[in-house]
Amino acid sequence: MPPGTAAASLRRSTGVLSTMATARMDADLPWFGDLSAQDRSWVGLIVQAGIRGFVDWYADPASATGPASPGPTGGQALADQIFGAAPRALAGVITLQQTVDLVRLSIEVVERNIDQLLDPTDLPAVREAISRYAREVAFATAEVYARAAEARGAWDARLEALVVDAVLRAEADETLLSRASALGWAARGPVVVVLGTVPARRTETDLFAEVRRVAQAAGMDALCAVQGDRLVVLLGGIDDARAACEVILGQLGGGPVVVGPVATDLAGAHISARAALAGWRAAPGWPQAPRPVLSSELLPERALAGDGHARRHLVEEVYLPLLQARGALIETLTAWFDQGCAVEATSRALFVHANTVRYRLRQIADLTDLLPTDARDGLTLQLALVLGRLSGRDL
Repeated sequence: MPPGTAAASLRRSTGVLSTMATARMDADLPWFGDLSAQDRSWVGLIVQAGIRGFVDWYADPASATGPASPGPTGGQALADQIFGAAPRALAGVITLQQTVDLVRLSIEVVERNIDQLLDPTDLPAVREAISRYAREVAFATAEVYARAAEARGAWDARLEALVVDAVLRAEADETLLSRASALGWAARGPVVVVLGTVPARRTETDLFAEVRRVAQAAGMDALCAVQGDRLVVLLGGIDDARAACEVILGQLGGGPVVVGPVATDLAGAHISARAALAGWRAAPGWPQAPRPVLSSELLPERALAGDGHARRHLVEEVYLPLLQARGALIETLTAWFDQGCAVEATSRALFVHANTVRYRLRQIADLTDLLPTDARDGLTLQLALVLGRLSGRDL
């Protein structure tokens, strides 16, 4: 048991030591002066609680919290004793490094002044006790910040999932934008939604962090969510949908990767999400699809899978422009498919020169961005003809 006189002397000097430590912080730690008056007062309470806790433990190690009670429970109790005086929000104001500097300076103040407070015969024991207590305080400090980071990470993950889910549900409002901003979304312009599979043996935290890292390196924002085996990624500040997806492609699992159309901003990202989801459901219909594949490249499969938006697109953006165009483009396209996509056979069926057929096919490609002589584009054009006729629209 330490001599009672040493413990009593330390207890009487708690206020003086706390004041001296606070003065040293103001002089030696530049960041301390930048804190608000309230935050500085909280720091002062932490310093005072730490010094008082050391004195209590030194006076009676068996009953006080401190190095005499090691392990997770003791560390938790010590953290509560020292940092319980201040709100947990202070961990978001003062960094871990700053807290370490604070603890180190406080210990130095105590060590430099105990010579004037104690009998020389008590100094070795007190200095050893200070070293032990300082080590425990350092562990307790790390524990406080670790718990704060874990809680903040869990909250951010839930908030991120809510943002992505709101986009998928087309529930964009001011709350969505506020939540995304809290997650670091800079709202830097066009947005695209990407769907892929979750890679094996990757935790969500690690996966999301890596996706955000590579996206930020390319000058983009990124928000992620996992839905079953599906990974949903929102990319902001993009220039080209396919190029943006290729940046994060290495972080996605095997299988199809579908990219929605470019939306103007996060509030309109539900349009990109809707097309990407429809493309994701229809992707198995095209096993040879490129990776990534644009949702617009999956229009035939989406239409066959019952996607009403894809069907309307084929009617309004492909069939009706052909129908309204000058010349016999619809008749030529119909004959082209009926004759097995052969130029000579089509020319004979239409009683026109083969070059006329070729010219009309080029007109169709210029009008629809779909080349009739390409097998994939030909499928899209043929479905557009069928759906246009079924729609009953002639103009």
